[in-house]
Amino acid sequence: MTDGHLFNNILLGGRTGTNLGQFKVHPGGLAWKRQGGGKTIEIDKADLTSVTWMKVPRAYQLGVRIKDGLSYTFIGFREQDVSSLINFMQKNLGISPDEKQLSVGGHNWGGIGIVGSMLTFMVESKQAFEVSLADVSQTQMQGKTDVLLEFHVDDTTGANEKDSLMDMSFHVPTSNTQFPGNENRTSAQILWEAILDRADNGSGSSGEAVVTFEGIAILTPRGRYAVELHLPFLRLQGQANDFKIQYSSILRLFVLPKSNNPHTIVVVTLDPPIRKGQTLYPHIVIQFETETVVQKNMKLSRELLDEKYKDRLVESYQGLVHEVFVKVLRGLSGAKVTRPGSFRNYKNGYAVKSSLKAEDGLLYPLEKGFFFLPKPPTLILDEEIEFVEFERHGAGGASMSSQYFDLLVKLKNDQEHLFRNIQRSEYRNLFNFINGKGLKVMNLGDGQGTSGVTDVLQDTDDVAPDPHLERIKNQAGSSEDSDEEDEDFVLHKDDGGSPTDDSGGEESDASESGGEKQSSKKEARSSKPPVKRKPKGKDGEGSGKRKPKGMDGEGSEKRKPKKKKDPNAPKRPMMPFMYFSMAERAGVKDSNPDLAPTDIAKKLGEIWQKMSTEDKQPYILQSQADQKRYEKESAAYRAAAPVDVDAGSGNGSD
Repeated sequence: MTDGHLFNNILLGGRTGTNLGQFKVHPGGLAWKRQGGGKTIEIDKADLTSVTWMKVPRAYQLGVRIKDGLSYTFIGFREQDVSSLINFMQKNLGISPDEKQLSVGGHNWGGIGIVGSMLTFMVESKQAFEVSLADVSQTQMQGKTDVLLEFHVDDTTGANEKDSLMDMSFHVPTSNTQFPGNENRTSAQILWEAILDRADNGSGSSGEAVVTFEGIAILTPRGRYAVELHLPFLRLQGQANDFKIQYSSILRLFVLPKSNNPHTIVVVTLDPPIRKGQTLYPHIVIQFETETVVQKNMKLSRELLDEKYKDRLVESYQGLVHEVFVKVLRGLSGAKVTRPGSFRNYKNGYAVKSSLKAEDGLLYPLEKGFFFLPKPPTLILDEEIEFVEFERHGAGGASMSSQYFDLLVKLKNDQEHLFRNIQRSEYRNLFNFINGKGLKVMNLGDGQGTSGVTDVLQDTDDVAPDPHLERIKNQAGSSEDSDEEDEDFVLHKDDGGSPTDDSGGEESDASESGGEKQSSKKEARSSKPPVKRKPKGKDGEGSGKRKPKGMDGEGSEKRKPKKKKDPNAPKRPMMPFMYFSMAERAGVKDSNPDLAPTDIAKKLGEIWQKMSTEDKQPYILQSQADQKRYEKESAAYRAAAPVDVDAGSGNGSD
């Protein structure tokens, strides 16, 4: 695309919203790229069927239709752009844009035109609006004269918009001349059949799927779905959610096996993302059972396979379920597939175990980036990275274990990703891979940090010397401080906060402050001579045991006896988190069979923290109802004046 015209701030219109981007017309066709990055829409001039112009409020609109029935609307051209674009298209593309008039009278009586997959409502030969039948999820008759259209929820086309067109109804009187009826069918029925016919043969969801995968476990957005692959879109149909994803929104597919695990992860990366409530999902993380073998027959005619999908699809597939899924989806969408490259961990796997924002997962070092899965799915491209830094695990003061280290990835936009708890044995392979890609490896050079990295990454195996390790050692120098001085200051390895801790994932700030405190502590201790501890004695003299509170020197107890609980007292209400735990504990346990009960509780707490208020609402309502029950029972309990079971027992202080 060397010659042509470039236009900025052009909107790609849609049913649910618009996306700002850059539009270019060139001798080979048209192109539009979303502002801020994303997939480029490219239209070859051989695929163009019609181009129209229309004056809209404060701008001009360009409508483009292509051979497969899809339509695109580009809004934001200036008046002076019209003549130059028309002349360029006539000269280089061999097509003359037609001018259309927009109806602004506000009338709701008119005619309907259906061309390809587009339905246009005309008022006095002017266009009032148009909708794509590809967005219709269901159409049905209401009575004898009304036709109802219902649209898909959570489409990617409106991921960034709060409002979305959900349904539309057309009233077709029996006297209509455009769709004349007869004794057996009314005019509304004839219109309904015309719309239904386009939906069946085009991209409506009422058409039969090419292939369906039932009961697929999707980790993000969480749930079990029936995955239907249609000709123009992918559909995820679950019990509570129904997502429709146009193939044009798919950027790339990732196939990432889990080491020593019976599952393989397939990630579908989207732009724009799908939306559930107020949460956007740019990555669909699908988990397949690796050893499951399936056979799938494509519900496509031989003519369609030969004409449109030659060398992309075949009539039947047999093999591992994730491989069959990827082959069919790649054939329908044309998306590229990325698999693990040359990196191998110390067990010859494809990923290293780590944690990101308090979530345990796997970090996949890829040839052109890094991918952390499963939650939160985080894709980092090499071109976005400013530098990476190997850090001592817990260098901020949280933990001083020499068995783990952290990996900090700093992006060019100043955003940081800190991958924690990577095993020391993974360092050499990980460093060699990162260094081999030419990424900048940086260490800040402070005494504590470099010394910690040296301690952690020290490897006693008889292998070739690592120049990076040698440089870190030289930076650290010879320090008189020793890890033995920290024996008194060891936090419990499971001390990660309660499930309802609101600290979130901002661990780096807390770690830095903790590191400053510990550093000053270390300096204070190192300035004093060592003190020998006295041996512990049985009578407490010279021992490190403290006397329990409430006891004198002779061991007499002065503690107040514990008050007995009345068995007739009403049960206290449960908090919303407890209702959530009761509902989701089994699912978390099934997804993580190796977790201990305490870790399952911690995982539930982390999920609860990241839920939106909307998602928490059912459990909040349950808790409120339980609170009302408790208040009612408490009032009855107090009215009955229960006997004080502690009466006359004394307080033990006389």
